[in-house]
Amino acid sequence: MKHFLRTNISRSLFSFLTCFLILAGLHSPALGYEVNKNAIALLVAKDKMGNMVATGTGFVVRPEGTLVTNYHVLVDAASAEAVFPDGSAVPVTAILKVDRIKDFAVLKLKDGFYSTLETGDSRNIREFDYTSALGYLSQDVTEEQGSLQGIVLQTYGFVLGVLPQAHPHFSYIYTTADFGPGFSGGPLVDKNHKVLGIATVEGRAINLALPIHEVEPFLNEKKGMTFAQLLEEDQTSRETLYYQGNFALYSLGDPDKAIDYFQRVLEKDPNFVLALYDLAVAHRDKGLPEQSVADYEKIIQINPEFPEALSNLGGYYFRNGNIEQAVALFKKAIRIYPNFIQALSNLGAALNKQDRPKDAILYLKKTITIDPGFAVAYYNLGNSYFALNQLDDALEAYKQSVALGVDFLSLHWNLFEVHRRQNNMEAARNELNIILQIEPENAQALKELSLLAPAEQK
Repeated sequence: MKHFLRTNISRSLFSFLTCFLILAGLHSPALGYEVNKNAIALLVAKDKMGNMVATGTGFVVRPEGTLVTNYHVLVDAASAEAVFPDGSAVPVTAILKVDRIKDFAVLKLKDGFYSTLETGDSRNIREFDYTSALGYLSQDVTEEQGSLQGIVLQTYGFVLGVLPQAHPHFSYIYTTADFGPGFSGGPLVDKNHKVLGIATVEGRAINLALPIHEVEPFLNEKKGMTFAQLLEEDQTSRETLYYQGNFALYSLGDPDKAIDYFQRVLEKDPNFVLALYDLAVAHRDKGLPEQSVADYEKIIQINPEFPEALSNLGGYYFRNGNIEQAVALFKKAIRIYPNFIQALSNLGAALNKQDRPKDAILYLKKTITIDPGFAVAYYNLGNSYFALNQLDDALEAYKQSVALGVDFLSLHWNLFEVHRRQNNMEAARNELNIILQIEPENAQALKELSLLAPAEQK
């Protein structure tokens, strides 16, 4: 899981370590090979003064105007409207259902006849099934003649797994389909364009959708509450405080304000795992790693099957030199979530530290197979091959990591050594010059460069 106008709940992870109102006959139906984007709305939430407090995405599932979105899009809202692709803005007239823990809301739009999406079978999802996410990126939302408008963006990916996260009693769909800021509440669809889930959490390789079967029992509700009633209930809601803290942390970039919200949540419920999780991130952002470690350790005591918390704690142990503990945590995270990309790469790095490069290669190759764009995994793989003196393989892996943006000093030193061992002195000299661009006074690089010069003159 990141930066959003209360659009997608975000989870920070170490890398090392979110309908178009139509009248029958006025618009041609969507083509068979396209998702019916007419049913996908930009959701705009406003406060009592009419100021926008959030944008997100929603989708219509009943022709009379039943729309699904995330609950957190509605936090602090006194009203909301759905803006469809043709620019039509339709008010939300009632809140038919909210579930703050599972983070969904079922809304009633103004009476009319609406284009819809069909719900699919989210109980029988398998790893590597096709998925596609649709939503309105917050950064692309514009204001024209006093109203907001946006364009439906579609991303593509596949299922990495279906498993619990912070809450052990229900699961999320983990998918590689990107959820950009603003996708909150948007649909995740299958190859037949049927809704599998609701986009809820975004972040690299940690894009989570709530399975639609968690919402389906409430899609035919007739009676609902007003926004005033929702605001009244939210006054005593720990989840509302949590979402406010999440917004402060990831959107406002204010860890102090976020910590205040999370501590208020924990006063109500000391075992509120998500508040502890984001509290750990806030402590990290304030440069308090010991506090972060304590937060993660408490999370693991409460929920020992939370894969992201296990991996993050393992990252801290790795950086502190507790490699054995790090390996154990990464392995446990992978046992729970076998396609956990960060944990796979991190485990490879930790096994390299244990002088187990052959074991590391297995995990790193799986990382790259799942996510060919994961630059750090190529760097870690290069280190494995380097340790085995497989220089051609190491060179290829390092080149891939550089092409994807890795610029570690240690990478350039290893590339220098590979080139030197292969007697490619010009390439070796280039790596030393890169090192000196990063650290102009690097004594070792200056020395090695001087030693190369006489050889060139011979």
